[in-house]
Amino acid sequence: MTTDSVTILPPAHALTGKVSPPGSKSITNRALLLAGLAKGTSRLTGALKSDDTRYMAEALRQMGVTVDEPDATTFVVTSSGELKAPTAPLFLGNAGTATRFLTAALALGQGRYVVDGDEHMRKRPIKPLVEALKSLGVAIESPTGCPPVTIDATGRFETNHVVIDAGLSSQYVSALQMAAACGSEPFTIELAGADIGARGYIDLTMSAMRAFGAKVEQPTPASWVIQPTGYTATDFHIEPDASAATYLWGAEVLTKGRIDIGTPSDAFTQPDAKAYDVIAQFPNMPAVIDGSQMQDAIPTIAVLAAFNETPVRFVGIENLRVKECDRIRAVSTGLNNIRDGLAREEGDDLLVFSDPALSGQSLPADIDTFADHRIAMSFALAGLKIRDITILDPACVGKTYPGYWDALASLGVDLVRNDKK
Repeated sequence: MTTDSVTILPPAHALTGKVSPPGSKSITNRALLLAGLAKGTSRLTGALKSDDTRYMAEALRQMGVTVDEPDATTFVVTSSGELKAPTAPLFLGNAGTATRFLTAALALGQGRYVVDGDEHMRKRPIKPLVEALKSLGVAIESPTGCPPVTIDATGRFETNHVVIDAGLSSQYVSALQMAAACGSEPFTIELAGADIGARGYIDLTMSAMRAFGAKVEQPTPASWVIQPTGYTATDFHIEPDASAATYLWGAEVLTKGRIDIGTPSDAFTQPDAKAYDVIAQFPNMPAVIDGSQMQDAIPTIAVLAAFNETPVRFVGIENLRVKECDRIRAVSTGLNNIRDGLAREEGDDLLVFSDPALSGQSLPADIDTFADHRIAMSFALAGLKIRDITILDPACVGKTYPGYWDALASLGVDLVRNDKK
């Protein structure tokens, strides 16, 4: 039996209690790769165990790295410092971090590597990173501009300077930064243009790199210099996932409850933690919200906006169209499925026509998650206030938060699990 859908029953009480979000996906996958590139044994604690991080761990194992899992939140990684050419393609599901980070790192390997993913990953762009690596003399091919990517690596870059277009994703810059420390000379990364998606994630990358012994500097807002230090095995603790925390912050303000997640909002280093300041203003959130630096939090805030006192326009979110799904379209579709006219796309902006009177209504809606974990978790919040909200494909939350439904249940939310054989 597998759960085909989950229907949320709106609680008649404020949600109160303690919930510990899982470890950060973004930091876990950075740390796994860096530990794989470091000679020796690294112990990663507070880690996320989910689809995305398991794909990264398994890929490392395919390349000769030992990855042990002594408990539910720890990886112990032992490596020679080299990622050996695997005998089969590396399958990374729909894990964008693992796919992009490994693509750059393997360009400094030896031999042939094929980086591939599922049908969703095969629609996610990687061309800017591939073109940047080609400019460094790497023999790399991606016929569709998306995975699969084939790399014939010779262990070196032919030059020590690259210009990258990071308008679609900051992950391209992070990928090159982490790889560059394994080079043979100081390496400069320069942005092509000023646009960059979620710049805060580059700060996460630099912090993780430094923890593993790298030296990286940022002489200008659009350039970075990485020294050829390689990496040193280390023990590294991973903070909770800020994107996961946004659902709990949202549930708290929607039900006027108090949910202790164990970490103050200002203690997070991840950029999505900026969402707390916006969520805390509910039901009087701003008329215009710029999502450019907290992209993964936008579906959460957009669902909250349906219950805001005044309409909300989301701007700076065009990169959401190339995430696990087109999240602008998915959020718009879901809101309009709840009530026609509740949301509208205007170019790459999303306009949500708020209506506090939605609370307490019965508005039967089957929410298509498009196999996207963030759509499933965000729209579950609508079910806290509206009766008969059903989330399709609820298991997709396993990508980053396998315990999400159990977390809601622990707060007293009743869920009706609709199973199929």
